[in-house]
Amino acid sequence: MTRWGLIGASTIAREWMIGAIRATGGDVVSVMSSNAERGRKYADDHGIAKAVTSLDDLVNDPAIDAVYISTTNELHRDQALVAAKAGKHILCEKPLAMSLDDARAMVQAAKDAGVVLATNHHLRNAATHRAMRKAIKAGRIGTPLAARVFHAVYLPPHLQGWRLEKPEAGGGVILDITVHDADTLRFVLDSDPVEAIALSQSGGMGKAGLEDAVMGVLRFQNGVVAQFHDGFTTKFAETGLEVHGTEGSLIGRNVMTQRATGSVTLRDADGEHDLPLDQANLYETALSAFHAAIAGNGKPSATGEDGIWSLATGLAVAEAARNGGAVKIAPGI
Repeated sequence: MTRWGLIGASTIAREWMIGAIRATGGDVVSVMSSNAERGRKYADDHGIAKAVTSLDDLVNDPAIDAVYISTTNELHRDQALVAAKAGKHILCEKPLAMSLDDARAMVQAAKDAGVVLATNHHLRNAATHRAMRKAIKAGRIGTPLAARVFHAVYLPPHLQGWRLEKPEAGGGVILDITVHDADTLRFVLDSDPVEAIALSQSGGMGKAGLEDAVMGVLRFQNGVVAQFHDGFTTKFAETGLEVHGTEGSLIGRNVMTQRATGSVTLRDADGEHDLPLDQANLYETALSAFHAAIAGNGKPSATGEDGIWSLATGLAVAEAARNGGAVKIAPGI
């Protein structure tokens, strides 16, 4: 059994991760919160034995094998470095860090310590995206030419906070949502992005000049050009991912979501066909792979290097939106 410590008494841990850890043979034994009262209540509410306020107390606890980092983005690097030094395996929320240098330092620290480091990019665990990747690899749409991502949603009040108010914490839609698009497209297309152009928008939700929506285009190494629309401001839009090739199109609907839902339709010369999907909890799929990687069997669903790629893409999109030109994507891994 893998014994976990939570670095951050977060909403995502409460809603998804604690259950996924336990469902895949792990246990959550401690939680760290800078607010002692909040941490104790969080622990009591979720059946966690210990609550601590110090990072050192958590990572130096011999009862802990792995940590899940879900604090605000500017804290990830230092927390991961301390955890790696303490010999703990690390699952970190996206984006890994605020800069590529910091993200690369995290990956290197994990390698030096001989621990597993993974990025919590949940969408590549979806049955819909795995079916699309498999269909493309099997040649069912011929040569991929273009893709479109619809990932404009409404950020509910209980999740707004720092995402709309703190640029220093990595707030804004690009580092929150666009990085997911980048990782999902890399996974589905099995190719890396090389260039970005973008326009951002402030639609009334973002404070301190933070963008709350963005549209742009990514060019991939294999020649695919991919549109994306991300937002916090659209209450009634659906999500989707389309990939169009020389011999067919894949149409994914309601697939950019934490839930195990959505559909994928293949359109080709023979008509329309719904792809069979083996739907499963995305986070449980991720935790199963992570636990296996700790045991020396395979690797996490999204590695630290995958996290560097998505961060590099997000930073390029942000730069393109600021400067109005095309920006090269070069993670320097």
